[in-house]
Amino acid sequence: MTTPLSSREKKVVELAREARDELVDLVAELVALDTTARMVDDDPPRDEVRLQQSLATRLRGIGAEVDLWEPEPTGRGNRFVPDDLDFKGRPQLAARLAGSGGGRSLLLNGHIDAVTPGPREDWATDPFKAVLKDGQLWGRGVNDMKGGLASLLIALEALHRAGVTLRGDIVYCANTDEESSGAGSLACVQHGVRADAGICGEPTGFDAWVCCRGAVVPIITVEGRAGHAEMPQPHWSEGGAVNAIEKAKIVLGAIETLRGEWRGRPDKNHWCLAPADIVPTIIQGGVWTVTYPPRCSITCEIQYLPANVDSEGTAKAVQAEITDWINAAANADPWLREHPLHWQWMADIVPAEIPADHPLVRTVLDSAADLGRTGKVSGLDSWHDAAHFTRWGHTPTLSFGPAGIESAHASDEHVSVDSLVDHCAAVALAAMRWCGV
Repeated sequence: MTTPLSSREKKVVELAREARDELVDLVAELVALDTTARMVDDDPPRDEVRLQQSLATRLRGIGAEVDLWEPEPTGRGNRFVPDDLDFKGRPQLAARLAGSGGGRSLLLNGHIDAVTPGPREDWATDPFKAVLKDGQLWGRGVNDMKGGLASLLIALEALHRAGVTLRGDIVYCANTDEESSGAGSLACVQHGVRADAGICGEPTGFDAWVCCRGAVVPIITVEGRAGHAEMPQPHWSEGGAVNAIEKAKIVLGAIETLRGEWRGRPDKNHWCLAPADIVPTIIQGGVWTVTYPPRCSITCEIQYLPANVDSEGTAKAVQAEITDWINAAANADPWLREHPLHWQWMADIVPAEIPADHPLVRTVLDSAADLGRTGKVSGLDSWHDAAHFTRWGHTPTLSFGPAGIESAHASDEHVSVDSLVDHCAAVALAAMRWCGV
């Protein structure tokens, strides 16, 4: 059921829609700045500084106090981020628009990195040049999520132009490293970025994503013994070769069995998220065509649910279950019992969930509905920065954004301009209703 807009709300919506061309131009500016996510931890920075400085200039123009900083390297031993990750040339941005007092504060968040465009020949247009055609904007990051990031900013400019003074503070935060590790939003949380609740501008299609799965990645190495593949080999107990690739089948079989067991367990299922899962994604083994492979490694993507987080807020319990299960299967093999599997665990990207009836959920969905955009409460089977602000930043955060996720990470990524404009107007309405005027 929609609610008639007040005269002040109508004015803000009108100004947001009048800024359509400005919104398109800002998205195009952001797309032209190459902020491709790190493929490896030591990838050099690209245009992150220029992009953040451009956002900072506009935010200062509407009276925001801007904090632009490069976090210290991550160091070693933090299970939530890669070791020794350097932020030099990749600043984070947090801007505060002070309210008049007495209202709830609101975080508006987005990430500035975008995945690699891939082969240029797979694109109909230059991925780093936003192209407007038939009401759609095309280019890398237009929906994931430079479009949402721009929309959040134009919403604040519309409020400013309307002369609206919010009672609560607005915190606008733009971070790096969402696509690669989540280290950017965690650095923002550690820097003190927080509010009473938050909106992340991911392309949700006007749904409210209140939850997401987490991820943890093991590399399981199976030991073998090298030997000439064209020569008969004695039994391994007599010094013969052992094929590590063949032994890896035991690990893969154990993974397949555990996946099936998880599908039937209530604690591995969720009301709106896909079940917890274990997916082998990379296998590496062998050194020469005529040599028995001396080792084989299997990398797995493990997606786990908010309910699977242990009392420390980590995936340690999930890791222990998987390790015990696969090690037990390996120990049934005499060779692997004497040559145990080697486990290496990568960063733990922790899931989070806010209540489906949180007041901000209803605020954003009602604001969208009042503009003709009907959304629902749902979740993200992958991961988003909202999880870090929710779990570690004491800021219950949902994702709410325009349509277009179907083309995210794909060639010819695109987003409807009408969708961007309506998202911008809905965020402005939500800010008024949440923070108070």
